[in-house]
Amino acid sequence: MLSEEVTLRKLDILCSFVRTGSLSKTAEEFGLSSVSIHKALHSLEDGVGCPLFVKEGRLLKPLPTALYLAESAADLIIDVERAIKRTRTKAGIEEGQVRLGSMYSLTANIIPKLIMGTKIRRPDLDIDLFLGSNEDLMKKMTEGNLEAIVIALPSHVLPEDIQVVPLFQDKLYLASPQKLNPMLAEVDLVDYQGEKFLTLLDGFATTSGFYDVFKLAGFKPNVVMKVGDIFSLMNMVASGMGRTLLPGRMRDLMGEAIIFTPLLAKYDLTQHIALIYLKANEANPNILALAAEARMLHRNNLNS
Repeated sequence: MLSEEVTLRKLDILCSFVRTGSLSKTAEEFGLSSVSIHKALHSLEDGVGCPLFVKEGRLLKPLPTALYLAESAADLIIDVERAIKRTRTKAGIEEGQVRLGSMYSLTANIIPKLIMGTKIRRPDLDIDLFLGSNEDLMKKMTEGNLEAIVIALPSHVLPEDIQVVPLFQDKLYLASPQKLNPMLAEVDLVDYQGEKFLTLLDGFATTSGFYDVFKLAGFKPNVVMKVGDIFSLMNMVASGMGRTLLPGRMRDLMGEAIIFTPLLAKYDLTQHIALIYLKANEANPNILALAAEARMLHRNNLNS
């Protein structure tokens, strides 16, 4: 059985001592005193159970046994470091890299700001961006395939192991092609029974909000097409294929091709957009930088 006196730390100290040939230089590398280094080496010798050093005057000289152990230990330390790195990668924690997920609708505004601000905080950080629906992004994060995601918070209670950093709030509007401009300050969806509507596929936050709003209106919308991303949806609406409900953050992207009209107050449905990540990752400095930038953007939104 391996002795408690034999540790990776002491083997690392041995490698340094053999390489430098000096207690003082080894002590400097580890930020310890020469006395502490001397004690660690003798403790290692006791744990191994055979002579590793010999004293020549005031100097401590490594024996061939120490040289052999140091050579073997160097390979062992490299293997352990590699195993730890692979373990961190398996857990989704990679130094210098973050896998960030986002809804499509956020790439036109908040995501570029979040990424640029985080890069200023950590210039060497690489951020890989993955786009998808709320449902898909949540699944990928909980499975460890993404470190953080920016989504509309679901209506159900989130698990306790998830950290939430609010960004901003948004509402849904009736989105109509220019030729079907309602010409009203606000609209009552009851007046649109039988009209053609388009929406996103299931799993998107805007899809959930779409159907929740029509439940409030008391009727099932006539959905003639579902599409896989919000930009395609907007193009379909602009071409005159029908109307939809869109979040206000998309208002300026199509110029006058799509008219955004507020809904009556009784149909108000607020989307809470936030950065979320697993609490297990909150010690990751890259995640901390993302969260700090998200909090700053949230403050700016409150003050604007």
